[in-house]
Amino acid sequence: MLASTFSRWLAHRGVHYGWVVAAVAFLAMLSSSAALGLPGVLLRPLGESYGWNTEQISSALAVRFLLFGLMAPFSAIFMARYGLRNVMCVALTLVASGLILATGMTALWQLFMLWGVMLGIGSGLTALVLAAVVANRWFDARRGLVIGMLTASSATGQLIFLPIGAWLVEHYGWRMAIAPVFAFCLAVALLAALFVRSHPADIGLLPYGAKPAERPSVEPENADPGAAAVPPPSAPVPLGRALLTPFTQLYSVRKSSTFWVLFGTFFICGLSTNGLIQTHFISLCSDFGLSAIPAASVLAMMGAFDFVGTILSGWLSDRYDNRKLLFWYYGLRGLSLFWLPHSEFSLYGLSLFAMFYGLDWIATVPPTVKLAGQAFGRDRAPLIFGWIFAGHQLGAATAAYGAGTVRTLLLTYSPALYAAGTACLIAAAAVFIIRRPAAKPADLTVQRA
Repeated sequence: MLASTFSRWLAHRGVHYGWVVAAVAFLAMLSSSAALGLPGVLLRPLGESYGWNTEQISSALAVRFLLFGLMAPFSAIFMARYGLRNVMCVALTLVASGLILATGMTALWQLFMLWGVMLGIGSGLTALVLAAVVANRWFDARRGLVIGMLTASSATGQLIFLPIGAWLVEHYGWRMAIAPVFAFCLAVALLAALFVRSHPADIGLLPYGAKPAERPSVEPENADPGAAAVPPPSAPVPLGRALLTPFTQLYSVRKSSTFWVLFGTFFICGLSTNGLIQTHFISLCSDFGLSAIPAASVLAMMGAFDFVGTILSGWLSDRYDNRKLLFWYYGLRGLSLFWLPHSEFSLYGLSLFAMFYGLDWIATVPPTVKLAGQAFGRDRAPLIFGWIFAGHQLGAATAAYGAGTVRTLLLTYSPALYAAGTACLIAAAAVFIIRRPAAKPADLTVQRA
């Protein structure tokens, strides 16, 4: 009943409880993003501690990205069936357990299980689909703003935790660098258990900005005694049947050129961000004599620019042709990657890279979400976007492993940077294969299973 009491206390002060749920979701996505980014700081220390080469460590991190993406089409189903609170608590506990258990690992297969499987599944349950679910269940107004802010949480996680992790590695060893993210994951899991509810009706509320006639027809779990009664929910769909839904939706768009363009460009998005820069940037900088702390600070600078760029991208996506936005985002990112090997890794060169690259790190998300909604409609878009997001993480896994292999074989990351830059330029051109929609854009919503 804590959530109901707190909701009434906020209501007397003119604050809707949906902002509390959004805040906890922001922290959950931030903690997952911090856990995904932290191994980039630990790549070299792990190699020095265990004698593993970059390719071996990168292969475990590639599994993490792959599972992170493959969970996306199913996470909305789990949230609809088991509730936001339960899914968030399980996910954050998995992430925290995978992190802390790694401090005692002795073999490479344990790295695969802990940082590949456990981190991949846990973080996948709190990926972009969580942002869409929270925004669409709890908000009728300001929905785009909420999605933009939640999406930007990945930048905030990088901004806060990577410099701290790099400092701890340098002064106390790589095991101590895990402690802040581990503690933060557990703290957010506790907040989710106390304050998150699946639907506004669970505490007798309407979504933020909804009119009274639009009250959702669900049975409150911990309803305010003064709330009006609502009809009981229909019988839940069997889990096995529900888990087949993403596959049937994928089959339905198998001949859609728009789907494959969005899937392919988002594959390149993941390849050129999470898999390459987030995973290997600190190791790349060390090849040029730059220590972990300043390298992590450059990543944090990217995160700061990305936070601004992603929210700005959400604003632009409501006003301009989303294909043209993606053209500029992918084009500028590709040019930035071509520039990086020639930056001399000076303060000026890396700052210039951080600005141009950081502004569109995940700025591609709002236009991609918009194009998916326009092409596939409000009801089908969420699960189909889940598969598009899976393409993003498949690209990240490819780059995490591929760049590590290139570094091991050739002792340089430059070919991987040039390949990713070329792929971005291809993506910039490919977005114009998508036809400009004539209909009014449809917002991305999450349909309850």
